Order: sequence, then structure tokens, then C-alpha cells
Amino acid sequence: MTTTFSLDDLAAIVDDRSAADAGSSYTRSLIEAGPARVAKKLGEEGVEAALAVACGAKVELVGEAADVLYHLMVALKVRGVSVAEVMAELERRTAQSGLAEKAARKS
Repeated sequence: MTTTFSLDDLAAIVDDRSAADAGSSYTRSLIEAGPARVAKKLGEEGVEAALAVACGAKVELVGEAADVLYHLMVALKVRGVSVAEVMAELERRTAQSGLAEKAARKS
């Protein structure tokens, strides 16, 4: 399956919805609840995704992964971090193997 939808698209939707009225936008209501509430929701969704990996069906994991990505975008928004910053960090990290990168952090 291929799609043209990207993390940048999701970030743009979060940006748009963060400017809406909290009464009509879940995104806005999360942001207004503050970073701690956003963190709690991200954690809950992460646990649900982990459980779907361990014992769920593929369709469950797809749904939970989508929830994690959405809540991660909200968390980035609430802390003023762009997708581009995260992608730059991933690019930096993937310039070497994961084991080499972990070893460099321990030194």
C-alpha cells in the first residue's frame, strides 16, 4: 500500500487544528490542557501500541501507531519542536549504525 500522506502533512493538520476553538477541536483542547496532559496521552497511546505489538492483530497495531504519531505531533507542537528538527536528528543518527551511535553516547 502506498500513500502520499506524510508526517509533514500530519504536522500541518495539527498546526491548523491547534488554532481552532477548543470546543470543536480535540487537538486544541489537548494543547490547552498543557504539556503534562499531552505527555499523559502520548504515554497511554504508546502503551497501547506496545500491547498491540505484543498480542494484537495487525489492524490494531496500525490504529495504535496512528494514535502514537498523532499524539507525538501534538507533543512536538506544544513544545515548539518541528518535524524538520526531528528528521534532522534522525538523519544525523543514521549516518552511523545504531550500535555505534549508542556506544558514542556512553563515552
